[in-house]
Amino acid sequence: MSDPGWRASDILPRDRTADPLPLSFAQQRLWFLDQLEPHSPFYNMPTALRLTGLLDLAALHRSLDTVVARHEALRTTFPAENGKPRQVVLPPASVPIPIVPVPPAGVVSEETVLRLATEEAAQPFDLARGPLLRARLLRVGPDEHLLMLVIHHIVSDGWSSSVLYRELSECYRAYHLGESPRLPELPIQYADYAVWQQAWLQGERLERQLGYWQAQLAGVPPVLDLPADRPRPAVQSYRGAREGKLFSDDLFRGLTALGRQEHATLFMVLLAAFHVLLARYTGRRDIVVGAPIAGRTNVKIEGLIGLFVNTLAFRS
Repeated sequence: MSDPGWRASDILPRDRTADPLPLSFAQQRLWFLDQLEPHSPFYNMPTALRLTGLLDLAALHRSLDTVVARHEALRTTFPAENGKPRQVVLPPASVPIPIVPVPPAGVVSEETVLRLATEEAAQPFDLARGPLLRARLLRVGPDEHLLMLVIHHIVSDGWSSSVLYRELSECYRAYHLGESPRLPELPIQYADYAVWQQAWLQGERLERQLGYWQAQLAGVPPVLDLPADRPRPAVQSYRGAREGKLFSDDLFRGLTALGRQEHATLFMVLLAAFHVLLARYTGRRDIVVGAPIAGRTNVKIEGLIGLFVNTLAFRS
């Protein structure tokens, strides 16, 4: 969406009572995937916020309600008519925060916290009915709580999570002190962006974008065959895992210095190294790696909660 032919002023508030509100292109992708595997939890975005000190439960409730009322995306559902989905923005309503009480022993183990968080994250959403945000409060101890939030990716992304945390924090601070939150006005909502995107990216502009990427990705092998210890399943099973690795400060400084020397960012250095690693494992030199980009290219959408992230293909 960095095409110079569009301006931030082009995105304007739209009438919510007129034509059905369309989905953005990113939302269409996730809605389609949900139709392939209905009520799947694979696009749930779980997070947990550890709250220490005496908790003001009323302020927490009010804070979450304020953020949900402020961002239409968090109270949007996606019913379909004749196979075509649309956005329906629901009126503001209170978000329940069920409380998981502390056990008789008075202490919640890390294993219990992990189990409860995993169970909560695995519960699917109904995109047509909503709501697409859930909250749960776990009493870890007398002065320690864990706020577990799960949001469907169709209404949020990683950048949005930062917006959510920041606004929750400001609202809680203000309500706890009996003040009004200091939050900037939102010039538009996510549905306004979706309406604009659908109108903007069509016709000759759409054909030009498609033509560019078809040319860039022409001849790419459909699958990168890695020498794995198990055969690749014909159907994706999602039985994957994640391995964490901490780099040393010396390595970090060395990579940063290399990037500075080559006029490259740290991301570019790491991406190049990843391409080299894949080439070494596979013997290929033509490799495509997808990386997420924020997709927030103007100030009007920087403060919104919604799905703006996109995947950019990098071909070596």
